[in-house]
Amino acid sequence: MLTLGLLATLEAKPDHIDELQELLTSSLALAEREEGTVVWFALRLGPTTFGIFDAFGSDADRRAHLEGRIAATLLAEAPRLLAREPDIRPVDVLAAKVPGRR
Repeated sequence: MLTLGLLATLEAKPDHIDELQELLTSSLALAEREEGTVVWFALRLGPTTFGIFDAFGSDADRRAHLEGRIAATLLAEAPRLLAREPDIRPVDVLAAKVPGRR
């Protein structure tokens, strides 16, 4: 059952919008390899604003994701690509519809 998530908001520097978008879209392959990451979405919320939402079945899975390659890459590139620190918030999933999961 999905009960935990992460919601991240990222504000790109105007001259690095395309690079941030590419970093996010290419991170899908990494997310697919994470067994504990049940759902993972990269989002565009506005002209320079992006987001990531992912959900997990346990706190251990969420911690593993935060210590994984996507987070490490994002944090390493943040000073160059982002206008400000990423806003990464743990969230509780109240309800979810995910194909193949109950």
